[in-house]
Amino acid sequence: MRLPRPRPPRRLRGPRSLAGQLFAMQVVLVAVVVMGCAVFAYLSAGRQAEETAQRQATAAATAVADSPAVVAAARSAHPTATLQPYSERLRRDAGVDFVVVMATDGTRWTHPEPSAIGKKYLGHIGPALRGEIFPETHMGVLGPSVRVVAPVRDPRRGGRITALVSSGITIKTISAQLRDQVLALAGVAAAALALGGLGTYVINARLRRHTHGMNAGELGRMHDYHQAALHAVREGLLMLDGQRRVALINDGGQELLGLSGDAVGRPVTELGLPPALTEALLAPGPRVDELQLTGERVLVINSSPVSGGERRGSVVTLRDHTELQALSGELDSVRGFTEALRSQAHEAANRLHTVVSLIELGRSEEAVEFATAELELAQALTDQVVGAVAEPVLAALLLGKAAQANERGVDLTLTPDSRIDDGLLPPALPARDLVTVLGNLLDNAIDAAAPPRGHGADGPPRVAVTARAADGELLLRVADNGPGVAADAAQEIFQRGWSTKQSAAAPARGRGLGLALVQQAVRRNGGAVTLDRAPEGGARFTVRLPLRAGATA
Repeated sequence: MRLPRPRPPRRLRGPRSLAGQLFAMQVVLVAVVVMGCAVFAYLSAGRQAEETAQRQATAAATAVADSPAVVAAARSAHPTATLQPYSERLRRDAGVDFVVVMATDGTRWTHPEPSAIGKKYLGHIGPALRGEIFPETHMGVLGPSVRVVAPVRDPRRGGRITALVSSGITIKTISAQLRDQVLALAGVAAAALALGGLGTYVINARLRRHTHGMNAGELGRMHDYHQAALHAVREGLLMLDGQRRVALINDGGQELLGLSGDAVGRPVTELGLPPALTEALLAPGPRVDELQLTGERVLVINSSPVSGGERRGSVVTLRDHTELQALSGELDSVRGFTEALRSQAHEAANRLHTVVSLIELGRSEEAVEFATAELELAQALTDQVVGAVAEPVLAALLLGKAAQANERGVDLTLTPDSRIDDGLLPPALPARDLVTVLGNLLDNAIDAAAPPRGHGADGPPRVAVTARAADGELLLRVADNGPGVAADAAQEIFQRGWSTKQSAAAPARGRGLGLALVQQAVRRNGGAVTLDRAPEGGARFTVRLPLRAGATA
């Protein structure tokens, strides 16, 4: 027994795509409009054909009735002989189907069918006998026709009606004319329908390309997910159109760029961003993990152009790198501390070996004197820093940088007027920002003063630090006796990419962020940073940060 082959499961078709739905709707709409116009035109053509036939018949009937030859023939005993050739010739010239001249009793004197001559006229003649010219549609010898009956008046007999004239066009002739018009109308309607369908197909093909074949429900869900994703993502997302205007920006982008109000539709150049950041956003090529600065943040920018045969803009992602950059600075400081401690441990081991060797040689007094001198030298700076700076973060930073400076042959000192009592710095002034500001300034000063130094430096390498909290402000000043900063670079040094680790004699753009981060941290806390020339001949940076009311102890 042969088992029947199982049928494959019927594939469930989802909703038609948005483009397909619009195409079907537009095709139906075009078809309805074209068919409606065709029906209207057909009815109008039928009415016009009947009106035209009636006008032709009226013209022919009145022309025959007013003819003197017809009036004269009506007086004769045998009018058919004269009127039959005349009426047939006029019928052909007027384009009507029949011209019938009859007596007042309805007896035909002429007719296109000779057999009908002498018989009674099939139709109404009453209104014509009363002197009226009237139309009607009636069945005749030639079939149903649109006809007009007119009276023939004899002037010699005082205008008395002596005969009647009937002229008409058969419905068959009218239908044949209407058929030709309908065929032409059908051709025009078909061409309009084909053209409308072709235009609809082209438009919907483009729409299908733009909507990727999705239906209305899928597009609605995608929009909802799109909006939810934009508001949920904390990273910044910025989309620019081909004219470099903001096409879309999410909440994270608004916050990271510090924009207020609706930025959509505004050119990038009008957003009030730093020039370097604006240049990066307008760049035609892709950007990968590029660091840029705003007034308060360090941003990592990635951009990619959007193109498809023509330039359509770009997509930019923004990530907040501020805290990570600060942590990197702290990590660099810790690494510096570690290197300094390692160096000090190495030096301490050398000194310990020296002390042990002096003791083994029996020169204990010299061993004690050597150890005491080293301890006093190391303890003097520690006591000075701890006694003057009660803020533990700044004190630790100064001690670590002093060890680094000593390792590089630079004498780092704290000026006598330095004083920061415990509790003076408000909680609103982050310790991380203080490390960023003072740490970067000290690093640059040590680099500038450390040998080999550029020309123009006098005396041993020195860096002088002032840290003072008084009169409602925190003052941090770092001066060195290095080659200094050229006057024309005084504003450029605070831009992204300038670094004192370049040639001190001729500062140039590098990859440094130190001074830019210093200015950013100072501005973030409402302060100011200035640069002038130190008494020793090098650069002197002065930072003033306000101590907010209620923050002092």
